[in-house]
Amino acid sequence: MTELTSSNRTINPRALPRTHRQSGRVRHAVGYVLLCLVALLFVSPLIYMVATSLKPSADVFTTPPTLWGSSIEWGNYAQAFTYLPFARFILNGVFVAAAGTAINVAVAVLSGYAFSRLRWRGRNTVFILFLATLMIPQDVLVIPMYVMMQGFGWVDTFQALIIPWAFTALGAFLVRQFFLTVPQELDDAARVDGAGAIRTFFSVMLPLARPTMAVLAVFSFIAYWNSFLWPLVIVNDVEARGTIPLGLQQFFGQQGSEWNLVMAASVISMLPTVILLILLQKHLVKGIVTSGLGGR
Repeated sequence: MTELTSSNRTINPRALPRTHRQSGRVRHAVGYVLLCLVALLFVSPLIYMVATSLKPSADVFTTPPTLWGSSIEWGNYAQAFTYLPFARFILNGVFVAAAGTAINVAVAVLSGYAFSRLRWRGRNTVFILFLATLMIPQDVLVIPMYVMMQGFGWVDTFQALIIPWAFTALGAFLVRQFFLTVPQELDDAARVDGAGAIRTFFSVMLPLARPTMAVLAVFSFIAYWNSFLWPLVIVNDVEARGTIPLGLQQFFGQQGSEWNLVMAASVISMLPTVILLILLQKHLVKGIVTSGLGGR
């Protein structure tokens, strides 16, 4: 008994917790360092693009390569607008992406509400068939979609750039998954207050779905903004109705050796999406989390 007591007295009760705290801090520090290295790996191409956009033409392919040139040429961004009607490409891209995003979000919210809150025969079967369209690559649909646009007389028009891709199963799925997490008691309370399905949707469900709508809006805007194959097929007059990817292609065709100007145009093309992410960042994480829950 004496030996047990003396041995217990020799143990410092604070030593073990302090050791655990120190090891925890080391693990956190190592984790932060690894995350910073991974982030630097992903950001390094963007840093190089911005640095190249500010270089003189003679410093782009220097040996050995350098990150920054001998001088900072802010005029490269002004020249990017003079060689081609780049401002027109930006306006066209913003118009197409904004219009397509608005239609996509509206249709997704309505269909997601119908698939999650309304009771009708064959609802789950129709939703599964609707969701199965995600397995079809969009590239496969280019030729049939072009034939349809040709039949409508929409070739080389803005509606051909917007309408075909404004209805996606992914948007309906995200909104449906969010609405499944909303308690049924909210519908019952609204019904007791005399609200019908339409009023319940606009007064109760739609305000709750704002984070999910923000996520869907970002996904949709980026998809429209970066779309290249479909505009390349459907647009004939690039200078009048070309979007940013087509504009960059034309820019590269005329100024293939001026890589600093190409990089300046690429940096400019990133700004709308960066601004959108900054404006909606507080809704993105919440929307992604809530959209992934539910499964009734």
